[in-house]
Amino acid sequence: MQSFTRNFGFALIVSLICIAVATVDGYLRSGGVIGVALSALTIAVLLGILELSLSFDNAVVNASVLQNMDAKWQRRFLTWGILIAVFGMRFIFPIVIVSLTAGLGFIEVVQQAFSEPETYARNLVNAHVPISAFGGSFLMLVFLKYLMDPEKELHWIDPIERVFARIGRLETIQVVITGVVLLLATHFLVPKEEQLTALTAGVVGILVYLLMDAISNLFNVDNIAAKASAAGLASFLYLEVLDASFSLDGVIGAFALTNDIVIIAAGLTIGAIFVRSLTVMMVKSGTLEAYRFLEHGAHYGIGALATIMLLSMSPNIHIPEVVTGLIGAGFIGLAVWTSLVANRREAHQKPTQRV
Repeated sequence: MQSFTRNFGFALIVSLICIAVATVDGYLRSGGVIGVALSALTIAVLLGILELSLSFDNAVVNASVLQNMDAKWQRRFLTWGILIAVFGMRFIFPIVIVSLTAGLGFIEVVQQAFSEPETYARNLVNAHVPISAFGGSFLMLVFLKYLMDPEKELHWIDPIERVFARIGRLETIQVVITGVVLLLATHFLVPKEEQLTALTAGVVGILVYLLMDAISNLFNVDNIAAKASAAGLASFLYLEVLDASFSLDGVIGAFALTNDIVIIAAGLTIGAIFVRSLTVMMVKSGTLEAYRFLEHGAHYGIGALATIMLLSMSPNIHIPEVVTGLIGAGFIGLAVWTSLVANRREAHQKPTQRV
């Protein structure tokens, strides 16, 4: 219990505040109807759970990056990072997207989000194609970069991953594959009037990933201590963009439950803060070392999410967020189970080797 409080105490406090805000918002907007206030509370909790389920694999990948950052940047990831994740990626960024796609001013969209939530929701849903193209392309590169890493020694699905690791020796092959997938998805799935928008957004996603990767390589954590701060900043920026790619689809999905922007923000904040706390806990407890295939499972989950986002650019394909979350959780669960099996097998082999 003490360990849980230490790791998730801050998340629990923030969650209680968010639940209170959502409840009061529902109460005031309904003119004092208790039933509506309780409904707002329930929706906020459900959104938090949905956000956590969709982003669990994100937490694992975050932990793999965060463990190479110094304590200062780890704290900033949990403090500054949560502010950016909630207000920047889950509130401001969608407003910017609506502003660009609908041709409206930023302030006008902010007013629309609070005074005309149905119109705002409709505009955000209409921006689903560029959002999916950006997020799908960025996450596809995250997945392929890990899968096709020629220096990766530990393989989960050995026959497949060894082949891809050999292919990964070709420079920028991940970018080529992602570009081809984006072109095919745009051509065959997206209506003609939106193909240019989808292609542009996908290319931007690829370019953002390449920029983050270049900055990370420039300030590699293995460099001299004088570059440690710059390396931390580069990793921090990468994690925030990764979080944005995960969160955008969840923001759109949230409008299936409510159009109230305050309740949505409260619910998504609950999920986001628990993801951050879970990430830090994994780093402190050495979870990635204890479960050797956990990072593999998380990246396969990211690959599945990237594929779903690109497929969802089609107006005829809709995959519920619950299914998306279950796929990611399934990969994580399978990775944990196979890690435990491998650990037990290794433990049984060690006494034999001594004899």
